[in-house]
Amino acid sequence: MIKTIDLFPELSNYLIGLLKDLKEDDWLKSTCIPGRTVKDIASHILDASCLRRLSAQRDGYIGENPDITSYSELIDFIQKLANDWILATKRLSPEILISLLEVMEKELYDFLKELDPYETAFWPVAWAGEEKSFVWFDIARDYTEKWHHQMQIRDAVHKTDTDIFEPKFVLPVYQTFMKALPFTYMDIKEKDNTLIVVRITGKCGGNWFLYRNENTWELSPGDRGQVKAEIIIKDNIAWKLFTNSIRKNRNSYLRIEGDAKLGEKIADMVTVLS
Repeated sequence: MIKTIDLFPELSNYLIGLLKDLKEDDWLKSTCIPGRTVKDIASHILDASCLRRLSAQRDGYIGENPDITSYSELIDFIQKLANDWILATKRLSPEILISLLEVMEKELYDFLKELDPYETAFWPVAWAGEEKSFVWFDIARDYTEKWHHQMQIRDAVHKTDTDIFEPKFVLPVYQTFMKALPFTYMDIKEKDNTLIVVRITGKCGGNWFLYRNENTWELSPGDRGQVKAEIIIKDNIAWKLFTNSIRKNRNSYLRIEGDAKLGEKIADMVTVLS
């Protein structure tokens, strides 16, 4: 289990502090997501990570429930929800957004901390290829959403010198993201005993091992098998790749030793739906 729930209040405090310190023109600055400003990202955090979950999971209210039959349809639907919300909340002031976030972030934490981490999650983690997930994994996914969106805001306003880019906050993000590796490589055929090593360098990095066993890919707890590709990514770059915060020349941020084609597949790994 990747434990993230105890980090929610601290991460929220950093977000609220950041937003309260923004100048008027900071809210309109462009972020790494095309067409989205700092204000748009703050609004998205309120919706996707607070209001939408509490309405559906806690209160049992689902406003839209289309018949979704494919992963691409799910992405389209999630993106539509995000775009609709951002458009509607353009009329809200930054002060109102901050006030809503202060209240709803606390309500979300109070709700999530009481859930049984080993129950079946309300929503599966689709980007990991799961049709059912544990609650702890869904909470960890939500944590990565809150963390990377805050970092997108910080990037836009040049306030990245922050405690949230310390191992305490970042390692759970990368541990969660790496759950998407087997799904990303699912269609890549290799011999059993093939090993792909992913090394994220820097103070917030670590090593992960993707192992081919019985014609499927699985995360391995250690270095075993025949290394066919080793992928090296800097810790301040990896999160941007995996959250689609870098969209051009993605392979150029990778250093690959061994099978380049096999290693470059990791550039297809995206751990967000919107």
